[in-house]
Amino acid sequence: MSAAFVTVHFSSAHPSAQKIDTQQLQPLLEADIIYLGERHDNPQDHALQLDILRALQAQNPNLAIAMEMFQRPFQPVIDQYLAGEISETDLVIHTEYEHRWGFPWEFYAPVLRFALAHNLPVLAVNAPSEAVRQVARHGLQGLAAEDFVHIPPLAEIDTSNPDYRAWVLTAFKAHSAPEAMDFDNFFAAQVLWDETMAQAIVEFRQAHPDTQVVVLAGQGHILYGYGIPDRVARRLGSSITQKTILLNPSDEITADDMADLLWYSPESSSRP
Repeated sequence: MSAAFVTVHFSSAHPSAQKIDTQQLQPLLEADIIYLGERHDNPQDHALQLDILRALQAQNPNLAIAMEMFQRPFQPVIDQYLAGEISETDLVIHTEYEHRWGFPWEFYAPVLRFALAHNLPVLAVNAPSEAVRQVARHGLQGLAAEDFVHIPPLAEIDTSNPDYRAWVLTAFKAHSAPEAMDFDNFFAAQVLWDETMAQAIVEFRQAHPDTQVVVLAGQGHILYGYGIPDRVARRLGSSITQKTILLNPSDEITADDMADLLWYSPESSSRP
């Protein structure tokens, strides 16, 4: 991934969405797909996502939001919510959000409410938990035919990137008990997430080539482009323009090829 590295932050006097000016937004306006890389447990990241979505939508109402937080089998439930056919409570229940994602609903509820208010598509892009668990335990060979209804064909699940593998291994050793889980299977499960989200984004873009897609996903799925972006590019070719943004990244994220932009909230303690 070749990055034009930029750091963006709000002044403390301009923390709200309507204060994001066109100059700050300019690197994103011409992109076909934008990734807002979050830390799932950081409220600042979620507030900043909504700020950026609001500012983008004000410039281009032809916008869709792809969310790692919802799994692909539950797209019809999201569509029902956006059509006004079910309540927000029903959305949470029938997407099995609490069981399948589990971070506080109010982190993401404002995004769904914003999409409802502005008639924006929301894409459930993540792989079903059942398939991910199967791969984490038994590897890709543990998948059954019925698993492929909502995930890419086996031939499209590419685990060959040695740099990505090394990066995930570092995280695995830092946060896991290696003796309790096979790393090859762990990495395959990570790639399954990436490939499934890429496939869902690509299918939408192919059906709606003029719609800008904003992807809400964990930072690990976009760093260096290894996760989702490279797999979208593999499917759509070099004509697609993508931008990756890390929201309020921690101090150890310093390499200028990790993302196209680092974007900080005014209250973030990690900004330069």
